[in-house]
Amino acid sequence: MRIVLGVSGGIAAYKAVEVCRRLVDSTHHVTPVLTEAALRFVGAATFSALGSEPVPEGLWSGGIPHTRLGQEADLVLVAPATADLLARYAVGIADDLLTATLLATRAPVVVCPAMHTEMWEHPAVAENLATLRRRGVRVVEPASGRLAGGDVGVGRMAEPETIVAVALAACGPQDLRGRHVVVSAGGTREAIDPVRVITNRSSGKQGHALAAAAASRGARVTLVTSSSLPAPAGVETVEVESASDMQAALQAVASDADVVVMAAAVADFRPKVVADHKGHGVPDLELEPTPDILAGLVAHRRPGQVLVGFAAETDDAVGRARRKLEQKGVDLLVVNDVSAPGAGFDHDTNEVTILESGGGATALPLRSKREVADAVLDKVVARLRGSTGDSA
Repeated sequence: MRIVLGVSGGIAAYKAVEVCRRLVDSTHHVTPVLTEAALRFVGAATFSALGSEPVPEGLWSGGIPHTRLGQEADLVLVAPATADLLARYAVGIADDLLTATLLATRAPVVVCPAMHTEMWEHPAVAENLATLRRRGVRVVEPASGRLAGGDVGVGRMAEPETIVAVALAACGPQDLRGRHVVVSAGGTREAIDPVRVITNRSSGKQGHALAAAAASRGARVTLVTSSSLPAPAGVETVEVESASDMQAALQAVASDADVVVMAAAVADFRPKVVADHKGHGVPDLELEPTPDILAGLVAHRRPGQVLVGFAAETDDAVGRARRKLEQKGVDLLVVNDVSAPGAGFDHDTNEVTILESGGGATALPLRSKREVADAVLDKVVARLRGSTGDSA
């Protein structure tokens, strides 16, 4: 995807550096366009080094750069968007490369306001934003926090991870809009005593990627997680620790869900008795199996609900997963060989096979966990359309 990243002249321009890096790391082609005022806060060399192409010199840099950028863009993102930039965009002034590009594009536009509280609350700014919203521009609301000059209040530009999530959602498929998606993530921890636990090596990265991908496709997402990873932007998060915690949390939120994705690596066993104090020496542990959470979800699924399970294997991965698919009664089962290079726990990549009830199987070679998440959700969307009669 080709993205024009516009940077206007505010102190928050330093955050745009991280926005640029994250977009490029997500394999998008990013053209940074800086206003003259922005160059007083950040250097063109930084964005030229991090972006996909050098920062254009300006409106008069040769040819008709704003037309090319506007026509080729799949998205125009402005971060930060100052009060001045918003005013000029709202009334159609095109006196520099960034504003000219904004007027010359038909791509989705996302603006991220950043300014002092008094400016943010001024009626002129509110009216300009209302005008832009009516025209279809998406606005990433500023947060409250520390501002330039030591002031504190509303007007601080949103954090880069939030901006990137909203920006990518603006031009991605919205095929889960109106749906409630529940995702579980992470490895549970089963207490031996107040200090020690039994757990596994799951990081929760794949589950968090699924939650972020579902949110970007328009879903209302509830993430039930035992991971310490930051929550994806726009996702309701329920933090849990043990298998029993996760079971209770999922039972509470799954009843009205259209989709439940059980990506968590629930510990297989737990101590039958949990000590109330830290013992000394090697404990004598008697283990019992943890609850089969997925079986409970299948037993209480509502009509039309799509259930997705995950299986982490180390040998005969697909064969074992096929048997699990039949035993569990889920719609999709995603299996990976966690002993394979780059596909095990705590990697940013994964290599999986998606098995479908009815016999279908899709093998995905090594790719980012976000790409795996979108491939799984493609299958989920197809199931939802099949159950409701919707057309593609």
